[in-house]
Amino acid sequence: DQEIVVKSMAMEKVYELACRVADSDATIFLQGETGVGKEVLARTIHNSSIRKEAPFIKVNCGAIPESIMESELFGYSKGTFTGGNKDGKKGLAQAAHNGTLFLDEIGELPLNLQAKLLQLLNEKQFTPLGEIKPVQVDVRFIAATNRNLEDMVREGTFREDLYYRLFVIPITIPSLSERREDIPFLINHFLETFNHKYKLYKTIDKEVVQFFIDYEWKGNVRELQNTIERLVLISSAQQIELSDLSDKFKKATSHTKGGISGEGLNLKQKMEQFEKQILIQTLESSNTMKEASKN
Repeated sequence: DQEIVVKSMAMEKVYELACRVADSDATIFLQGETGVGKEVLARTIHNSSIRKEAPFIKVNCGAIPESIMESELFGYSKGTFTGGNKDGKKGLAQAAHNGTLFLDEIGELPLNLQAKLLQLLNEKQFTPLGEIKPVQVDVRFIAATNRNLEDMVREGTFREDLYYRLFVIPITIPSLSERREDIPFLINHFLETFNHKYKLYKTIDKEVVQFFIDYEWKGNVRELQNTIERLVLISSAQQIELSDLSDKFKKATSHTKGGISGEGLNLKQKMEQFEKQILIQTLESSNTMKEASKN
């Protein structure tokens, strides 16, 4: 499930840029809504780089309590804490030496730690808690957020110098609603993934695929992935049908199937509607989802 699916023009541009900068040491700043696949892209960049044999270390800045964030990120020396590791602990920044340090949800990093992170970015060194001598590391940085850091800078909750230091190569990952043509391929990918994981042989009805193409995925790719996993597990028949969908989906108004009238639509909306019809026609002319994904 860590494979990136690239079929739409929007994702092709993202993937092409990511591959182009993968071997550089420039800091990459991933932006996008929750669930669009920022970590998947970060891992793809790492695995496409000369650092791929070295560690990929993820730091979830929103999940680690503020009280232990500094010790987790930078480590501490022997005897620094009561109740801590008696021999001290190597921090995540040091664990990423020669590899990639992925700073997820960077907007959640406490203001008091932002100066220390800035030093790490600028000088590739930091001082563990309880130590005097700094530790030098060779690390590539990738940061990600679903928040607007420019607004946070204006509000005084995010350092302006750190923002500009992170904002070297910005890559914005489009939401699923901006890349609907990827949805059938994502469905096929997740279906194969979970069939393999659970040793099942589920298929999916074309009407479900058509419904999913039109559905507003507020949770983006992650929501689609979780939905396919749930359907693979709970559907009683081999083929997943519309009747297997939860009440949340049944209450959603599905778009009626038809031609492209184009009335009241701008050019972008007309193109999106046209692309949807092409996808639906491909699905209808194919015997299986796998066959459709190859066309």
